[in-house]
Amino acid sequence: MITKSGYEKSADIVFRNGVVFNPFTCEWLNEDFAVRDGIIIGTGRTYHGKKEVNLKSSYVVPGFIDAHVHIESSLLTPYEYARLVMQHGTTTVIADPHEIANVCGTTGIEYMLDAHEKQPLDIFIMLPSCVPATPLDDCAMTLTADSLRPFIDNDAVIGLGEMMNVPGVLSHDPEVMEKLSLTPIRDGHAPFLTGPMLDEYICSGMQSDHESVILDEGREKLQKGMFLFIREGSTERNLRTLLPLVNTCTSARCCFCTDDRHADMLFTDGHIDDCIRKAIDEGCEPELAIRMATLSPAERFGLFDRGAISPGRIADFCIINDTRRCNVERTYKRGDLISSEQFIPVQAQPAHNYPFNAKIPSLEDIRIEGSGTARVIRIQEGQIGTKTEYLQLSDNDIPDIKRDILKTVVVSRYHPVKPGVGLVNGFRLTKGAIASSVSHDSHNIIAIGTNDEEILKAISTVIKHRGAMVARDGTSESSLPLSVAGLMSELPYEKVYNELLKLHAITQSCGSVQDPFMYLSFLALTVIPEIRVTTKGIFDVNTFTHLPVFFEQ
Repeated sequence: MITKSGYEKSADIVFRNGVVFNPFTCEWLNEDFAVRDGIIIGTGRTYHGKKEVNLKSSYVVPGFIDAHVHIESSLLTPYEYARLVMQHGTTTVIADPHEIANVCGTTGIEYMLDAHEKQPLDIFIMLPSCVPATPLDDCAMTLTADSLRPFIDNDAVIGLGEMMNVPGVLSHDPEVMEKLSLTPIRDGHAPFLTGPMLDEYICSGMQSDHESVILDEGREKLQKGMFLFIREGSTERNLRTLLPLVNTCTSARCCFCTDDRHADMLFTDGHIDDCIRKAIDEGCEPELAIRMATLSPAERFGLFDRGAISPGRIADFCIINDTRRCNVERTYKRGDLISSEQFIPVQAQPAHNYPFNAKIPSLEDIRIEGSGTARVIRIQEGQIGTKTEYLQLSDNDIPDIKRDILKTVVVSRYHPVKPGVGLVNGFRLTKGAIASSVSHDSHNIIAIGTNDEEILKAISTVIKHRGAMVARDGTSESSLPLSVAGLMSELPYEKVYNELLKLHAITQSCGSVQDPFMYLSFLALTVIPEIRVTTKGIFDVNTFTHLPVFFEQ
């Protein structure tokens, strides 16, 4: 028999007088909660603590969870990333390290696992399923099921990351099937997939998707039992489009994710807190938005130790100023207030040793010859998908500034070979050039520009730093060296933000679209329709073939 006193357990800390959000019932409760050893042991006034914190009727919500992110895309090391996003109430991220894995292989995965061990932010790993993204990609590494298997028993590894090889899934490719058999938790990646092919993809074990960009696409995936990750990154902005799908029934199957969000957007707009604010501004009930940022992703990934302020769960929570604006005032991890002293600067030595054998191309190497109907890649603002434009051109017209037709060049960072070239529309540069070693997913060097000389100068600076982002306006240049795998800077996030401001100042002076480096980084991504450019030239995603710039006469 348990006496009454048996329930009156002592705690390390009791948080009193909070207005606590309960994601199970989507209500706000005036209650106390007690924490011992970082775990919530109960709620109510019967608990007494060695320390008591008066929350003074502040709004308390569970720590936010990003359901799908590539930390590398922030341009920050995991340590600086953690220091920044935890200020915005994020306490857990589900990270797919396939960017660094394409460059460094299993060493890159180990680097991310090390970050999980040493920082207060919980970085759970979804093992990269597609390195390289396609068999035609030019990258340094290939990860097989045997490469991934040793990581499965690591406590920080919770599943298999986005399965981009849709043809391999549908054809039951043996290697793809072996990867899927490694773990019962599997993220999908199926842009525009519909009907019987989507059915087969789901039957093969895919459970979630973050690539929906239109309402009907998201609705079909929800109706067929997938978890829908509503993405809001630097350029992949799908929240407004997909939010009408969220209601009291579907919120348990919907989560927020940022996928690819640069440090400057994290610094100015925030992280998952930004997704919550935008959702509320679009008419979503605050309680549903907060649920999608907390309990929904926890339950999707079987993380039943978090996502709510309830007995038996980790005491991850944050204090917000009000229920509609969701501005985070302070964040607690395992009951401890997060402070800068908890973040340990760690040398990224393993990620410094990456292959980099790029050769600066010549003017002749990047020349485009021909005339007639040309294939031009058209970027779409707010999306990572592209469209094919068929335009009449001759090589003397390239670049055509008036029609916003610029040259794009992709240089292999791994092999000293001739680069691929193509044409692109939508960047709006009127002078200068930009180049970067962040180029999903193989991360070769990619550049666009208004003349060949500027393009080559920008590429040369990237190569000099063994990875960088570079902007030129014809007379001046700014660069952000990316010393960790050519993907991330080792600078504090405040300095990365300031360097990005300098880059954007140059691109804006050249008339550029907003966030041109993020659009640039996706130009070579061979798993997102419709048309791309690689080290071998123009790539048609729909036919999986390389094509010449000009149609043959």
